[in-house]
Amino acid sequence: MNSHSLTTRLFDLYSRASALFSHAQSPLLLLVRLYWGWQFMQTGWGKLHSIQHVTEFFTTLGIPAPALNAWFVAFVEFGGGALLILGLASRLTGLVLTLDMMVAYLTADRLALFSIFSEPGKFYGADPYTFLFASLLVLIFGPGLFALDGLFRRGQLHARKVG
Repeated sequence: MNSHSLTTRLFDLYSRASALFSHAQSPLLLLVRLYWGWQFMQTGWGKLHSIQHVTEFFTTLGIPAPALNAWFVAFVEFGGGALLILGLASRLTGLVLTLDMMVAYLTADRLALFSIFSEPGKFYGADPYTFLFASLLVLIFGPGLFALDGLFRRGQLHARKVG
């Protein structure tokens, strides 16, 4: 077997594997949305049911209008989680939840945030990390095929073709 033939075969194998893994993108995004949507809902629900403790914690962090911000964050996380699960307004939800987690880093885990390069373990070991990562995935890659966003988008395209 000559080197050209081997190179061609390897490239073909790589192309097939790449296509196979591309088919896993939407199921993976669905799993990310379902799992982390549920996690956001749970944290939001927990905040809603202990709003006084959240307000006190926000006060210790020096967050302005701590009671108002506690309610806001609780509703953002609970509602954002529900929207992630449904795959509705996914990129906007991903943006809002990403900003929420960045504020969490800046206010409650500042040392971890600023250790991103010097001590990365502190950064990815902090509570907001996985929530931030999941939010960024949805923001950047969208919700995948198995989402209400896709159904509405396909319905709009169908309506444009018919109309």
